[in-house]
Amino acid sequence: MTSSTAVSNPATQRRVAFATIIGTTIEWYDFFIYAMGAGLVFAHLFFKPAGEEIGLLLSLATVGVSFLFRPLGAFLAGHFGDVIGRRTILVITLILMGVATTLIGILPTFAQIGIAAPILLLLLRILQGVSAGGEWGGAVLMVVEHAPADRRGRAGAMPQIGVPLGFLLASGVMALMTGIVSPGKAFLEWGWRVPFLLSIVLIVVGYLVRRSVEESPVFTEIAERGQKTKAPVLVLFKRHWHLVILAALVFVGNNTVGYMTTGGFLHSYSTGKLKMDTTAVLVASTVAAAVWFVATLIAGRLADSIGRRNTFLIGFAVQALMAFPLFWLVNTATLPGLYAALILLSVGLGLTYGPLAAWYAEIFPVSVRFSGVAITYAIGSILGGAFAPTIAQALLEATGTTYAVSWYLLVATLVGAAATLCLRDRPGIPLGPDHEAEQASGATMFAPNVSHREVAGKQ
Repeated sequence: MTSSTAVSNPATQRRVAFATIIGTTIEWYDFFIYAMGAGLVFAHLFFKPAGEEIGLLLSLATVGVSFLFRPLGAFLAGHFGDVIGRRTILVITLILMGVATTLIGILPTFAQIGIAAPILLLLLRILQGVSAGGEWGGAVLMVVEHAPADRRGRAGAMPQIGVPLGFLLASGVMALMTGIVSPGKAFLEWGWRVPFLLSIVLIVVGYLVRRSVEESPVFTEIAERGQKTKAPVLVLFKRHWHLVILAALVFVGNNTVGYMTTGGFLHSYSTGKLKMDTTAVLVASTVAAAVWFVATLIAGRLADSIGRRNTFLIGFAVQALMAFPLFWLVNTATLPGLYAALILLSVGLGLTYGPLAAWYAEIFPVSVRFSGVAITYAIGSILGGAFAPTIAQALLEATGTTYAVSWYLLVATLVGAAATLCLRDRPGIPLGPDHEAEQASGATMFAPNVSHREVAGKQ
């Protein structure tokens, strides 16, 4: 078996895709259920002494703080993923996320234990950040490295759809709880805890599914040859730092806009400022997540037919066109306006998220691929989504209008589009260890693109 043909049979590819979807859905359910709790109840339960407005800012800030620890998770997972394998890291990150989420569900509030409550909440959110930092890279490489070259785009969309599915599940469960439990006292006392406690059930399912899949054939080949890099993170930043920066900025364009919904800002704005019904807003978010899911799947297919780069540019165009209409529609304080805003935004988000996995995997050489993918994604998350809800809330309070927030989203989108234009599309590039030289060259538009035939001719 050569590295150029090191792909799995169709049955194995389907098992890996299913395991990836299940695992990432559960991971992101845990992550997003926290963001919804931050937008809806944590300000009252954990930061009430700070006052209503400052308490909400602090609550949303805890959503962002976890992103600062994603690089730690990415560094650890990247190192060990390149050294001991993809599958083991996926199981560990899944368990870590589930434990942190479940513990939040039993956490005492400020009224019960004082300042220790928000401190413990923050620590558990940090654990979620570490887990999320390591999760995505492993999931991406497991599915993309199992796939044939002409189907990497749609294969890479599998871990991507876990994000909208996780958001759909989180918003659906939270909507169910606000619908069957009084949104007042009962929900604040115990109703909000149920979605967090459900994580313990989901984590068992995810663990069993992920343990059942085979290791990536690319990593298996590296291990058999004894070609594993001892310090992949150091090599990454020494030789490929420019790729990390550009690819991270691509993700900034998606992540900043995405966290208007998944980060809790639109939930708090719609239910607080606009006085819309909490359950109705959560149901609208659930529908938008379904659209995001479909758009992400379509983007994976488009990435295989028209290229990763072109699909991104179409998505960024949709996002840019929606930057101002998003709030024009939401500010009608009507459900049709909210639905239209969230659905149209979700189309752009799907188109700028679906191709990301395949493109990232094809940018970095195999010896540092896990480290490159995971760390780049984590840095993009910090620069983009980490404090996007907090920044949006601060802009709203400082200006009294959502126009400043729209400008913020437009600038982030243009940054992502500019970075996209700087990277080269490389569909079909061999991913195995025989083609390290080709993988390490020509990923940006500023460097010559060297094919494996040219590399072989020089040897």
